[in-house]
Amino acid sequence: MPAVKGVIASLLLLLNTLILIGPMMLIALLKLVVPGQAAKDACSRGVMWIAETWAEIDKAIFALMTPTVWDIRGDAQLRGDTSYLVVSNHQSWVDIPALVQAFNRKTPYFKFFLKKELIWVPFLGLAFWALDYPFMKRYSKAFLEKHPELKGKDLDITKAACEKFKRMPVTVVNYLEGTRFTPAKQAQQQSPYQNLLRPKAGGVAFVLAALGEQLDTLLDVTLVYPKGPRPGFWDLLCGRVPRVIVDIQAREIDPALWQGDYENDPEFRQYVQHWVSQLWEQKDARIEQLRQEF
Repeated sequence: MPAVKGVIASLLLLLNTLILIGPMMLIALLKLVVPGQAAKDACSRGVMWIAETWAEIDKAIFALMTPTVWDIRGDAQLRGDTSYLVVSNHQSWVDIPALVQAFNRKTPYFKFFLKKELIWVPFLGLAFWALDYPFMKRYSKAFLEKHPELKGKDLDITKAACEKFKRMPVTVVNYLEGTRFTPAKQAQQQSPYQNLLRPKAGGVAFVLAALGEQLDTLLDVTLVYPKGPRPGFWDLLCGRVPRVIVDIQAREIDPALWQGDYENDPEFRQYVQHWVSQLWEQKDARIEQLRQEF
């Protein structure tokens, strides 16, 4: 009875969220009022511990309610005391539980770069702030043409928001495709890759410019659903996802990737775009190799 199983799994996940969001909000509010940076950092660590506990309970729910095999592979020696940049292909809402299975309590808790407007979302905005998610303020080209004095300010604001990561390690996740893969999007983009959309180098260039010196290793993650079509989150809850491959390759990050001006230096922009293209060519071939096993 897949639908019944899916409903029960959904209720368990919701219950877990409702129980733990209260303590998270309490510590987040405490962080607003406690004096001193050491006390604020302690609150940040408390919030991350709650988030990691929430993720571990979610993993237990998936193990109890679904038959999914999380096939985690790779040569990365993961640690909780260093900083990582995670670059992954994006196929499904199942991708996020897959990353949780692979990295929770093995690396520092995930950070995503978010639009500044999301801080005003009720409850979630406070949770994102408590988790020290960096909020980006990006200006459009049209806006900068009218206000040239603000050029580069978006990066300065983001770098300032990331200063806290010098005091604690971080795992930053970046989906270079910017959206989930579908054959329709692939055709529309005229993507040169068999299994991927065109990557967007600007996003990862922005992350590297803001955090490059704090990031020790690139974790190149390749997600593959070897049996059947790409599943949705409901398929996972209903037990219709037999296997998820999470292939992790650790790569060094060339310091040259954050020592230029991506927006204003065409030569540096071409260098970053070439690096991203090579990464994506290797990932496309890796997906084909992994699929041939089944």
